[in-house]
Amino acid sequence: MSSQDPDRARRAGRALDAANFFLADVRDGLGPYLAVYLLTEQHWDEARIGLVMSIATVAGIVAQTPAGALVDATRAKRLVMVVAAIIVTLASLLLPLFPGFGPVAISQGIAQAATVVFPPAIAAVSLGIFGHAAFTRRIGRNETFNHAGNAVAAGLAGLFAWRFGPTVVFYLLGAMAVASLVSIIAIPERAIDHDLARGLHDAAGDKRRETPSGLAVLLTCRPLLVFAICVLLFHLSNAAMLPLVGQKLALQDKSMGTSLMSACIVAAQVVMVPFAMLVGARADRWGHKRFFLAALLILPIRGALYTLSDNPFWLVGVQLLDGVGAGIFGAIFPVIVADLMRNTGRFNVAQGAVITAQSIGAALSTTLAGLVVVGAGYSAAFVTLGAVAAIGAIVCLVALPETRAWNLAAAGEDSAADISYRSRMSRPNLKD
Repeated sequence: MSSQDPDRARRAGRALDAANFFLADVRDGLGPYLAVYLLTEQHWDEARIGLVMSIATVAGIVAQTPAGALVDATRAKRLVMVVAAIIVTLASLLLPLFPGFGPVAISQGIAQAATVVFPPAIAAVSLGIFGHAAFTRRIGRNETFNHAGNAVAAGLAGLFAWRFGPTVVFYLLGAMAVASLVSIIAIPERAIDHDLARGLHDAAGDKRRETPSGLAVLLTCRPLLVFAICVLLFHLSNAAMLPLVGQKLALQDKSMGTSLMSACIVAAQVVMVPFAMLVGARADRWGHKRFFLAALLILPIRGALYTLSDNPFWLVGVQLLDGVGAGIFGAIFPVIVADLMRNTGRFNVAQGAVITAQSIGAALSTTLAGLVVVGAGYSAAFVTLGAVAAIGAIVCLVALPETRAWNLAAAGEDSAADISYRSRMSRPNLKD
């Protein structure tokens, strides 16, 4: 698209920048603020908080793969994102009015089911506008603006919560949602190549299109299955860490719980920005697997460091490592899926399937962490979560090939060694 109409592509890029910035707060919903709110304002215990967060995540698991399939199939990708943003905002704004266990579980389940649309939709629109050659750089830019938006939103949440109380985060979410709707609508519809957005491209340089592979490709692509397992373990380790830190901070000073949580989020998001930029600039050269492995290895270190002190400054400082791991993961995830699903036409449903594994890990993470905290304390929970990530790093190192070989071979840029490697790795396992 960019080569055919540079001005339209530039306008689309600027609109995508704004959409990623403002959707940052919306796509995560209440996130870790929910745990702080329920602990300090509603006086729930850690196990109950973990349970309701897990119930909400299950709704996302059920919706995830269908959401990816919807993004593959629809040519109304902007409308899908607009509707999802409205649903997330309404569900979250209703929470303070209905704070019982049932209403909270239902409202957050609805919100979680809607948020799963955003990652595949943003990646699909990016691929449909900029193509495979510029995709890694574009995803790095998306994540840069996403993390910048999260940092600004968290900073405002901390400042306003200190001044007006923790419920202010609900209204901040509503304001960000309105801005995100304007940004999404500003993306030129004609800039999006919907066939390219699902992972297809021009066959032999002409206007003929390849046809999508069967859905069985999701099960016959062994590297995709290995990647899904590693993603599950990453989020089984990572998802509960920040809520646990927020709970520890809130127990020390309930009046400052939300503000201290915001400090943790801002610290991590500020670090995520340069690491997302690094992935976008260097991943194609250094290798996609190496970046993903680095994201996994950060988690055991982070979990161990959390056990050394309860000092708020120490906890916020250790949270900087979340910026390294999550910054790398967010930028490299869609790139690896695009590598493996190139020319299949199943890019977004594959994203949905792998994010389903991610959601399963996240759901189990909060439940696991809550049970370990109640039974053995916070330090034991952090060590347990770190050990899970260490297992994921071993699986990645041993079983996941360098996916960049698929990308280079498909683009005709690979060396003889790359062609041989891709052929050897894919021949028995990749069946359309």
